[in-house]
Amino acid sequence: MIRHSIKALRPYQQEAVDAIYEHWNEWLRELLVLPTGCGKTVVFNTVANRQRGKTLILAHRDELIEQARDKYAAMFGELPGKIKAQENDIRRVTVGSIQTMSRRNYENAFNTIIIDEAHHAVSPSYQALLSQMPEAKVLGVTATPDRGDKKSLARYFEGIAYEYKLKDAIRDGYLCEITARTVPLEIDMNNVKVSLGDFEVASIAETLGPYLPQIAEAIQLYASARKTVVFCPLISVAQELAEMIPGAREVNGQSPDRKDTLEWFDQAGPGAVLCNAMLLTEGWDCPSCDCVVVLRPTKIRSLYCQMIGRGTRLSPGKTNLLILDFLWLCRKHNLCKPASLISDNQVDIDEVTTISEQEEIDLMGAISDAEEARRNSLAKELARQTRKKSQLINPLELFSLLDDVGLADYEPTFKWEEAEASQKQVDALQKFGVDAEGISKGYACAIMDRLINRSKKDLATIKQINCLRKHGYDPIDWTFEQASKKISALAAVGWKRWRLHD
Repeated sequence: MIRHSIKALRPYQQEAVDAIYEHWNEWLRELLVLPTGCGKTVVFNTVANRQRGKTLILAHRDELIEQARDKYAAMFGELPGKIKAQENDIRRVTVGSIQTMSRRNYENAFNTIIIDEAHHAVSPSYQALLSQMPEAKVLGVTATPDRGDKKSLARYFEGIAYEYKLKDAIRDGYLCEITARTVPLEIDMNNVKVSLGDFEVASIAETLGPYLPQIAEAIQLYASARKTVVFCPLISVAQELAEMIPGAREVNGQSPDRKDTLEWFDQAGPGAVLCNAMLLTEGWDCPSCDCVVVLRPTKIRSLYCQMIGRGTRLSPGKTNLLILDFLWLCRKHNLCKPASLISDNQVDIDEVTTISEQEEIDLMGAISDAEEARRNSLAKELARQTRKKSQLINPLELFSLLDDVGLADYEPTFKWEEAEASQKQVDALQKFGVDAEGISKGYACAIMDRLINRSKKDLATIKQINCLRKHGYDPIDWTFEQASKKISALAAVGWKRWRLHD
């Protein structure tokens, strides 16, 4: 029997569940992208509860396995089965360890597979298990990945069913605001080795050694009134740094007092510092943490998001999260910076990073300012173009009308997105007033998603916006009815705005 969850889903969580089922009508293997702290466990447990047949929730760490089971039991009143080590308890919903299951035969044992932390799904152990159930519906859940991660995941997954961005979660009030400060300490990373697309932790640790006293001083200077977690490349670095900061503690997987240390930090007040060597990137929550220091520089945005995500949750008395960054001197490009959390555009990221070297900044506000500059640039480019006689507008005009630079940053990820837009898509977009000839299928989907969302919110159509802007109005946030009334009023006076006294 299907049970109802104790609490209603948040609007974006309900949208995610609906989108997953809609996409499963066409594809088997879909992704759900939610930032840390936005309730991914709630969403995939809801999906698991609704599915017919047997559902497997797959994870790679004990904390994630127990977290999924406990949350499911709290939501639906029944404890899922468990497959780990000697346990092989299969039920309607089962949580399994990839380390255990990849070594056994589970051919066609499950109808649905949900993969927590799906960026691991392309590894050999996951693929070995997934190949045993080729007809199963698969949902991969991950935090915000960068384009490189999406390209990698596209080798297995067929599309993204739903993505909720960090900046949307902050804007909607589900995560706290983020500030960033770049400490004027130059750390030379030019000799750090790179392996498998990211910096080697041993090489990072060796480089950081001489800088640790200055890093400790910076943490005490800028975060003395905050509760700080520090991510280090190796246990030895975390231990050494903790010794340099009065009252700081270190925790690792072998710490005999690990539980006590985490409880201490959870209950501690401002000034507490907890150093770890990447132990706390997954499966650990401490909402009151309001400062994160990343001493494990990375090119992988999903990893960076996981570290920063430890501090983005809301908590009573918490006003924002501070990210302490450093001047990482590196010839190798694509090093993740605080601005990478909010924007995919490297121009915006570089501009905001430069500003953060002068003062502590509000990331959302700084990115908005950078995007505004790009909007102005797009507007100038648009003005140089020759307008078509047709009433349809092209995608560049659409960026301007919707004030949406995100469309300008679109790049295809999955193979199907690269194909030319279908005639059905072209016709549908033309009805909205958009010229879609020659664009890709994925780009057409991105545009259509935005237009459909406007329609669902009963906002003015593209045709209405285009018409009213020609007469000096800015109706981007108007309702359909408001735009209709204004157009009717303008038509009634021969399109003479001055006669409307507004």
